Amino acid sequence: FLGVCGGEFSILRSPQSVVFRDGSWPIPGERIPDVAALTMGFSVEEDLPWPGLAVGDLFHRPRATVLVTVKGVDKLPVKGFSYPIENAVPFSLDSVANAIHTLFSEETPVVLQLAPSEERVYMVGKANAVFEDLSVTLRQLRNRLFQDNSILSSLPLNSLSRNNEVDLLFLSELQVLHDIASLLSRHKHLAKDHSPDLYSLELSGLEEVGKRYGEDSQQFKDASQILVDSLQKFADEMFNLYGGNAVVEVVAVKEFNSPLSRKTRSILQASQPKKENPYNLAYPYNYDYSVIFNIVLWMMIGLALAVIVISYNLWNMDPGYDSIIYRMTNQKIRMD
Repeated sequence: FLGVCGGEFSILRSPQSVVFRDGSWPIPGERIPDVAALTMGFSVEEDLPWPGLAVGDLFHRPRATVLVTVKGVDKLPVKGFSYPIENAVPFSLDSVANAIHTLFSEETPVVLQLAPSEERVYMVGKANAVFEDLSVTLRQLRNRLFQDNSILSSLPLNSLSRNNEVDLLFLSELQVLHDIASLLSRHKHLAKDHSPDLYSLELSGLEEVGKRYGEDSQQFKDASQILVDSLQKFADEMFNLYGGNAVVEVVAVKEFNSPLSRKTRSILQASQPKKENPYNLAYPYNYDYSVIFNIVLWMMIGLALAVIVISYNLWNMDPGYDSIIYRMTNQKIRMD
C-alpha cells in the first residue's frame, strides 16, 4: 500500500450472509464499488485481495445495499466495523446499478442515487414510483424543513441555526435520510421481492458547516454528532425494513484526491456541449444489441432457407400432376 489518505469505510449493519472481518486493513478507494458488488453476489473484473471481506453464504445474498458518502470529515464515530481508505479518489456505484438493471430488468428493482446539495438524482425501476414525492431540489428541501412533520420539530439543533443557509443545507440532507426510510416504509412489499435494491447517497452539508464555522467550532462538533445519530437511526430503519437482510455502509472522506465526472440525470436543465470524436470510433453498443442481432440473423437465415426450398420445389414440379391449373387446362382440351 502507498499510504492511507484521509478517509474511513464503515459497515453499520450487515446480515449474517455477508461476513466482514474486524481489522485495520486499508481498502483502496477505487475498489469500494467492487466491495458493494461482491456483497450483493455480483462478479468483478479484477480480484479483490482485501482481507476485510470474507466468503459468506452465496445462496442468500442481501436484498439491498445502502452506501452513504459523507464529505468533510476523515472519520465518524459510528458503530460497526471501520477500515481506513487508501487513495481516497471519487467513486460511483454506476457499475453496480448497471449490473442490477441488466440482470433484474424484468423485476424493476429500486435503484436510487442522490446528491442533495448538487441537486443530482438518478432513479431506476420502482424508485420512480416510491420516491416520486421525495424532495430533491434545494428549494424543495428548504420548504420540506419548515413543514409540520419535518425533523426540525424533533431534532436537537444545539448551536445550529434555522436562519443560516449552511445549517439548513446540512439539516435538509438529514431530512432526505428520514424521508427515504419513511417513503419506503409505505411500500414494504418492495423490500420483500427477489430483486436487489441499491441506494447511493452523497452528503456534503457537514463539509459546508466546517468551511463556514471551522472544524474546531461548536457548530461543527454538534453537526457531526447529529449526523452520526441520524446515520445510525437511518441504518437501523433500512435494516429493519429489509428484514435484517441489507448492508448499510458509510464512507467518510475529508476530500477526494481527484475530480470525477459522472454521467447522471440532472434535475436542472443544463446544456452539455457535444464532444467531437477525433478518432472516428464506433458508438458503444447497448444491452439490446445481442438480442436484436440474433433476431435479424436468424430471420435472414430462415428467409434464405425458405426461398431455397420454394425455388427447388418449383424447379422440379411436374405441371401435369402437381399444378391444378394445368390439370384443368388438359381436361378442357380433351373435352373439346
